Amino acid sequence: MIELLIKACLLSSQLSASEGECRDFSLLFDPREVSLITCMTQAQPIIARWQEAHRKWEVRRWQCGMRSMNVSSI
Repeated sequence: MIELLIKACLLSSQLSASEGECRDFSLLFDPREVSLITCMTQAQPIIARWQEAHRKWEVRRWQCGMRSMNVSSI
């Protein structure tokens, strides 16, 4: 799978984004439909839509990569 990994921090009225809770959000794409290069070149509009839908979070960085479906996180 092609993974667009978004690192975002929760915005709070008392904490700046650098001090707040940060998480990784993963968007997965079928590699038959989206290549790694397509992910890298087309990610900005996808991230902008994600940011609009998640206004309490501030995107800090993002990256595209390959994700093995055999690996699971606990």
